[in-house]
Amino acid sequence: MRWIWWAAIVAGASYFFADKLGAEGAVSVIWKGAGVGMLAVWAATQARAFDGWLLAAVLALGALGDVLLETAGLTVGAAAFLAGHIVAIGLYLHNRRPERSGSQTAFAAALLVGTPVISWLLSRDAGVALYATGLGAMAAAAWISRFPRYRLGLGAVLFVISDLLIFSRMGPLAGSVIPDLLVWPTYFGGQALIATAGVKALRAG
Repeated sequence: MRWIWWAAIVAGASYFFADKLGAEGAVSVIWKGAGVGMLAVWAATQARAFDGWLLAAVLALGALGDVLLETAGLTVGAAAFLAGHIVAIGLYLHNRRPERSGSQTAFAAALLVGTPVISWLLSRDAGVALYATGLGAMAAAAWISRFPRYRLGLGAVLFVISDLLIFSRMGPLAGSVIPDLLVWPTYFGGQALIATAGVKALRAG
């Protein structure tokens, strides 16, 4: 099933260029959802136990969020992503690292607290801060999980960075080209790392 993973990477990477070249309508929506959607399918084909299915569900909710952002708006799309974060928190806490250093715990705490605080400062929006609380908790749980920190943990941090860039459009980077260039690469790169590292770790037992 490795071809599904490669198809996901091609779809996700090429969407960045398709979006910049002005792809619109149903083609654009399907293209946007295809990358993470196929990562979810790939993860499902590799699932051997409940945690594997949880990982596939996390990715599927991310793909749903990608589609709903384009078809139903920011609030509905964010709700799908938040549901994915909640499922991911359960998965990561179920796979907590038995021992961790003080620096690992401190960084997880910084993600937990810093993500909603920075999101509020960027947007001044209570709904954004509420969503970001779940986002930060997801990244913190990923960082203290037994999954590889510099692959899955990094993927979760990239997800946070992507969303912070989105929120920056509501404040200091309004009208800037920086979010346009970085939001999708950090988001899809993060999801690809989460999928790949998660599947490999669960397969190894």
